[in-house]
Amino acid sequence: MATHILLTGASRGIGAAIAESFKNDNVRLIGQGTRSGMPADFADPSAPKALWSKALDALDGRIDVVINNAGVFESNPLDIDHDDWVANWERTMRVNLTASAELCRLAICHWQAEGRPGRIVNMASRAAYRGDSPAHWHYAASKAGMVGMTKSIARGYARQGILAFAICPGFTMTGMADEYLASRGGEKLLADIPLGRVADTDEVAVLARFCALNAPPSMTGAVLDINGASYVR
Repeated sequence: MATHILLTGASRGIGAAIAESFKNDNVRLIGQGTRSGMPADFADPSAPKALWSKALDALDGRIDVVINNAGVFESNPLDIDHDDWVANWERTMRVNLTASAELCRLAICHWQAEGRPGRIVNMASRAAYRGDSPAHWHYAASKAGMVGMTKSIARGYARQGILAFAICPGFTMTGMADEYLASRGGEKLLADIPLGRVADTDEVAVLARFCALNAPPSMTGAVLDINGASYVR
């Protein structure tokens, strides 16, 4: 029987690489993103529930795995207008954390109602532990929230066969990372990465696929780093 997967942020970068990683698996995948055929703007509070309903219908009433990958990485410097700063904070929290929390809740309720196991894979970030720049408090806080949420889900529902994993990339070769690297001096920033390069999206996708399909149940609650040893804990 095919594994039914809902993947957010599937149109580019890490999400596109994750979708591609399942190409040889017995998987039916619904990808959220502007080029995936099922768009959803997570800045809109109604979007997560609407996406869940559409994906569930498209997958014949069964979703086995949710991969929360969608996110934004936007500058929010302290010296802008206060109301704008708060609005930027709330937008990042809504897109990066709250939308993912809603999909986690909908998935858990679905699995509980059906009496079936399920898996959640949440894309966090090295920033959850190390922090980020002065203009990116909101991003680091949203990703720390993803880690705490994942651990809570793992602890709360493991006995029901509901497993949760978090992945924490450092810099990854995506459009967001390219912009950040340029803003921080480009190659000079790579000196902080012992491996000497940022991760490829395919490397992150290997971890996401593993968690979605093959990670043993006893791994639930694991937070997996992939940052070239730029932050070790």
